[in-house]
Amino acid sequence: MQALLIREPGHAQLTTVPDPVPGPGEALLRVRRIGLCGSDLNSFRGLNPLVSYPRIPGHEIAATILSLPDSLPDSMHTELPHPLAVGMDMTLSPYSHCGQCSACLARRPNACQHNQTLGVQRDGALAELVAVPVERLFPATLSHPPLTLEELALVEPLTVGFHAVARAQVQSTDTVLVLGSGGVGLGAVAAAATRGATVIAVDLNQDRLSVAALAGAAHTLCPESSASPVSLEQQIRALTGGHGPSVVIEAIGTPETFRAAVDLVAFAGRVVYIGYAKQPVSYETRLFVQKELDIRGSRNALPEDFHAVMQMLAERRFPLHAAIGSIIPFADAPDTFTRWKENPGAFSKIVITLD
Repeated sequence: MQALLIREPGHAQLTTVPDPVPGPGEALLRVRRIGLCGSDLNSFRGLNPLVSYPRIPGHEIAATILSLPDSLPDSMHTELPHPLAVGMDMTLSPYSHCGQCSACLARRPNACQHNQTLGVQRDGALAELVAVPVERLFPATLSHPPLTLEELALVEPLTVGFHAVARAQVQSTDTVLVLGSGGVGLGAVAAAATRGATVIAVDLNQDRLSVAALAGAAHTLCPESSASPVSLEQQIRALTGGHGPSVVIEAIGTPETFRAAVDLVAFAGRVVYIGYAKQPVSYETRLFVQKELDIRGSRNALPEDFHAVMQMLAERRFPLHAAIGSIIPFADAPDTFTRWKENPGAFSKIVITLD
């Protein structure tokens, strides 16, 4: 089969690799769409510390079942509205879990100590075929109406933002500041808005902010585009009655935004970090105590997050077409990675089609 292989940082090519052979309990899928995210770009740049090379990227997946194992887990018979069958379209959870570490034993397998995400610690799905355990499949028919291939390819990144909002225990009385309006940040915006919260989205890209507004952000702030002498902090305080937001969700991953989350959040507020800062972060730690903050990490997503996102997409409450910037043929994927690396700001959400 054909796959996109990152042989080393900065060098990707289509190449022939062996077809996957499904193991016990695994389904064989024909990949139809793959969404690309910032972690894929960092893998191509050589900036993802979890990636070794060569590596096939791809973890935001829409695919069609080609074959199924002889038997399915008993739990799947009760959870699915229709039995799994060859020809079904679906997305999937790209994470693994060991079942034995402290996170797994605490029923938080998304934070498994030994997780291996497709396209990161192990080869991903930017290939014609992929084999995955059936319990990680989420068929398009879980929602009504069934999701399209493009919608299925957006489910996983949106779930990460949904999980962060759940970690923050967002309620309708909250004002939620989301730092970053990429795919994950948009998920957080949509999830908080779905819960009835007032959402403030911040990003340096005005086009992303326009999508965030369609996803439910009541206010959008673009610091670099403002000619006003009023600082970002002053704008946020003005929008929150001087208190600051009760929740800040960080979905960028820089030392500056890590610190800003603590600086901007209200007293007795909650901060949830999704992004990884690539450098050490220095804090004014007195704010942790003075504000009596709840500070939490958020990693990956749980099955309930997949269900919630799929229902939102089925109800057409997310600006799908505005969120997807371009749909690129598989043959053009290597060149797309090169152009993306050279000018990241010129690209919004990229979806690769293998049809």
